[in-house]
Amino acid sequence: MVKYELIDHTADIGIRVKGGSLKDLFRNAGLAIFQIIAEKKKIKNTKPHNLAIVQEADNLEELLINWLNELISLSSAKGLIFEDLRIKKINQKRLEAVAVASNINNYKVNTEIKAATYHQLKIAKKAGGWQAEVILDV
Repeated sequence: MVKYELIDHTADIGIRVKGGSLKDLFRNAGLAIFQIIAEKKKIKNTKPHNLAIVQEADNLEELLINWLNELISLSSAKGLIFEDLRIKKINQKRLEAVAVASNINNYKVNTEIKAATYHQLKIAKKAGGWQAEVILDV
């Protein structure tokens, strides 16, 4: 279970996510979204789906938003919920990952998230790691 905090926001959902490294931050941000979206039903194990994802951007903020929106888009288009995210490589402008997913039918969907937004977006290197604040359009 990824630890994140919900941030008060009038109409949407805000999250504050931490990670010891940039890889951890991006992994935790993605997993937080899917913990908000759905909870797993008690079912027998099913074969996971692995998807390779590559994202490029002009800066770290754009990379985070592109990453989160790609996960949301793939989830919606393919009927999947992401259970694990393995960041293989990351720098300020590029991310390579493998996303491990399960069929959405294995989950109870609680919330629909349309997109991650740039509104009040913050990414900062802090003592002991990284922190991001993201507003999610619901």
